[in-house]
Amino acid sequence: MSEAVRLDKWLWASRFFKTRGVAQQAIKGGKVEINGASPKASRLVRHGDRLRVTKGEVRFEVVVEQLGEKRVSAPLARAMYSETDASRQARERLAEERRLNAAAGISPARRPDKRERRQLRRFNRGE
Repeated sequence: MSEAVRLDKWLWASRFFKTRGVAQQAIKGGKVEINGASPKASRLVRHGDRLRVTKGEVRFEVVVEQLGEKRVSAPLARAMYSETDASRQARERLAEERRLNAAAGISPARRPDKRERRQLRRFNRGE
């Protein structure tokens, strides 16, 4: 096994992103940090590097445990990194918040559907 792997390949192999292309776009978009710096997709990842990966609302802070260039099964991919306790707690807190909002009937921000647009038009016209 090699001592270093390209960042985009490692993110793909460890199943953070579905394709290398998506991983590259996330890196370019500033969604991935390595040891506190914004890298390029070709940056080499080594054992012990600390990564911060943002996917939507969820942020992962992980330490690289194993290197690999080939995509592996989910349990093996999970063994390629260890998530920090702070990251795990923040993720669980966010999931609990989403669960409570769903139970309370608070829907996420979205565009109004056709019926809601009609209601807004009527309201704005004063009908």
